[in-house]
Amino acid sequence: MPDIVVMFFVLGVVAGVVRSDLSIPKAAYDILSLLLMLTIGLKGGMALHGSLNAALLIELAGVTLLGILIPLIVFPVVRYVVRLSLADSASLAAHYGSVSAGTFAVALAYVEAHSLITGGQVTLYLVLLELPAIMLGLLLYRRFSRDSRTATPAELNKTSGLWHETLTNRGVILLVGGVLIGWLYGPNAGESVTSLYTNAFQGILALFLLEMGLVAAETLRSLRWGHSRLVIFALTAPIVLSSIGLLMAFWLGLPAGSAVILASLTASASYIAAPVAIRAAIPDANIGLAMLASLGLTFPFNVLIGIPLYHQLWGWLAG
Repeated sequence: MPDIVVMFFVLGVVAGVVRSDLSIPKAAYDILSLLLMLTIGLKGGMALHGSLNAALLIELAGVTLLGILIPLIVFPVVRYVVRLSLADSASLAAHYGSVSAGTFAVALAYVEAHSLITGGQVTLYLVLLELPAIMLGLLLYRRFSRDSRTATPAELNKTSGLWHETLTNRGVILLVGGVLIGWLYGPNAGESVTSLYTNAFQGILALFLLEMGLVAAETLRSLRWGHSRLVIFALTAPIVLSSIGLLMAFWLGLPAGSAVILASLTASASYIAAPVAIRAAIPDANIGLAMLASLGLTFPFNVLIGIPLYHQLWGWLAG
């Protein structure tokens, strides 16, 4: 049986497919997403309490390298194999190089349910994988665009604004802030506050996945026969990209839980931060196409099939 939180995602998909009037108000969804990000940050920070060392810096550097490599791998594939436009290719490179916080939350719940050893630094993987990918998507677009071989002052200002928007969006602020608070106070000193969030993590995640199921079902309604190449890419990319994450985890000597989470993140695609950034930076990109691939196809694959699969692959790789 899948983890119980995954069944809430299935319930949302079913409700969306039958066109039920079930819905979660936007204000409630915003609160759920805020609580989810803050709780993930706090859990990671508390696990990091008293465990910072030089090996951690090497690990985080390796994860950052993945955030640079994956967009460079995805871009030529979607450009020349899936045959998307330059703008859409750069957009998907940014989306798939970036990560899904929802997938991370499900992977975290999975490794906890299976008692797999993990480190608190896995929360930092979210930020380290997300930021380089968004910027690389923009740089790839400008590098190969015939109309913008040289960046104008206006474009440089837009890039500066994009950096600011990416670094200060609420997800990054809550994740990094939660990590810092959890790291400073640890699991004991801050228990009076942090326990309220960490104990409610599974319930918050279940409601969040219910909404994600509804959104995924709505996104899939735009699926057409002409999207066959994109469908194949969105369902095969997680397996290929997770393998890269597993190899990095093996090289870094990560424990099983951290390896599964890293593989789940490299297999995922952003559907929150990247769409906002790319919509502003690459107006020609079809954000609906990216959302169809990332949220409509890749996210369900990872939640329903991918995460347990990556666990099995890790068991094979690590012997």
